[in-house]
Amino acid sequence: MSKVDRFEDLDCWKKSRELVNVIFDICENQMKNKDFSTQDQIKRAAISTMNNIAEGFGRYSNKEFIRFLEFSAASSMEVRSMLYILSDRKYIDEIAFEKCCQLTIDHTNITLGLIRYLKTKL
Repeated sequence: MSKVDRFEDLDCWKKSRELVNVIFDICENQMKNKDFSTQDQIKRAAISTMNNIAEGFGRYSNKEFIRFLEFSAASSMEVRSMLYILSDRKYIDEIAFEKCCQLTIDHTNITLGLIRYLKTKL
């Protein structure tokens, strides 16, 4: 793996950014005037996937970075769990549900792959 100088170059961060934008689009387009506290929570969890990667990258220690990557992966799983709530309540359609679930799975897998790699460097 080549040296990464910016967190914006990490695939897991790029996937997080995509997830955040899809979640915000869903909240703006499919959940208008519905359950604002749930909208707030899923947005915050999605944002956490991005921000934990950036914050961990800024720690300049693989051990610390791994810890923040684990937080990011956990936040992605929180988003996925909340998607079931949105689907069960019929706040989002099946297409949005499937797309977002896949994004959370992809993000988690990419993030866990980076964690495994970084652990070999400890």
